[in-house]
Amino acid sequence: MAKAKQLKVTLIRSTIGQKPAKVATVRSLGLKKISSSVIHNDCDSVRGMIASVAHLVKVEEI
Repeated sequence: MAKAKQLKVTLIRSTIGQKPAKVATVRSLGLKKISSSVIHNDCDSVRGMIASVAHLVKVEEI
């Protein structure tokens, strides 16, 4: 069976001055500080969250 793809998400910009919904999305991804990274499975719900805060995060496929 093929291994599921994963995404490494890194916070590269601050959430200061962002709307509360964007801040909540970043927090729900598990990101707290600038340069913090988390690994998530590649699924539609995670892709949607990343798309809504794309200007704040960097994404790498691993």
